[in-house]
Amino acid sequence: MAAESVLHPSLIVPIGHVEPVPRRIRGLIDGRVVFDTRRALYVWEWQAYPQFSIPVEDLAEGVLVDDKHMEQLGAGPAHRHTLRVGPEVRAGAAWVWGEGAPGLLHDTVRFEWEALDDWFEEDEPVFVHPRSPYSRVDALRSSSSVRVELDGVVLAEAPHCVKLFETGLPTRYYLDRTTIDRTRLRHSDTVTRCPYKGTTSAYWSFDSDTASHEDIAWAYDFPTIHTNRIAGLTAFYNERVDLYVDGLPLPKPAQTGQ
Repeated sequence: MAAESVLHPSLIVPIGHVEPVPRRIRGLIDGRVVFDTRRALYVWEWQAYPQFSIPVEDLAEGVLVDDKHMEQLGAGPAHRHTLRVGPEVRAGAAWVWGEGAPGLLHDTVRFEWEALDDWFEEDEPVFVHPRSPYSRVDALRSSSSVRVELDGVVLAEAPHCVKLFETGLPTRYYLDRTTIDRTRLRHSDTVTRCPYKGTTSAYWSFDSDTASHEDIAWAYDFPTIHTNRIAGLTAFYNERVDLYVDGLPLPKPAQTGQ
C-alpha cells in the first residue's frame, strides 16, 4: 500500500459569497435576546468560514447606534455600530452593510462574534464561528498504526486510531490514551474551542533533553455529537512531532489549526 496521503480538500468558497441560512439563529447578551431570526445569511468575509448576517428587522432587544465609521470588509463596505441591550453597551459590536456590498446583504447586520455572550443554531450552542455548510468533519475508525516521536523520544505507539478528516485541514490521528507515554507529557492549561468538535478538555506539552515543546497534543473528552468517536482520545499536531503512519514517516504540513 502507498504511503499515507498528506493531501486534503481545499476550501473552495470565494470571499464575498452569500447564501441563505436554513436554521433559526439567535444571539444573547446577559440572557437577553439580541436577535431571533429564521432569515439569516451566511457571508464569507474570508475563505475559511462564514459569518452570520442578520436582518435589522429581526433585532429583538438589541439597539444599534451608528459610530459614523465605515470600513471595507471582505464582502464590501460596512458601517460600524455600537450595540445596546438593556444596560449593556458593546462598542463597535456590529457592522451594517452599505452600498457596494452584495444586494442580499442590504438591511442586514453582521455582529462581532465575541461581542455576544451566546449564539444558537436552533437550540444548539455554537462556538467560535458559524459552521460552514461546505465543510465536512468525519471521524473514522482506522486500522492504520501510528507512532509519535519527538527529539528521538517515542511518545505514542498505537496499533489503530481514529482519523479525523476536516475540510481545509490535514488529517488528525486520535489515539487511545493507553498507547501514549503519559509520563513524558506535561499538562497544559490551554483550552481551545472548535465549532465542529467542541471544547478541548486537555492539552499537553513535552520537555525533552534539548527543548521544550508547548501544546503538542490535545483531547476532547466531550466532543460534539458529530465527532463522538474522538471522545477521550488524544491527537498530536502533525506539524510539531514526527509522525509515522503504518511504519512510514508522514511529511509535516504547513502550520494550521487543530
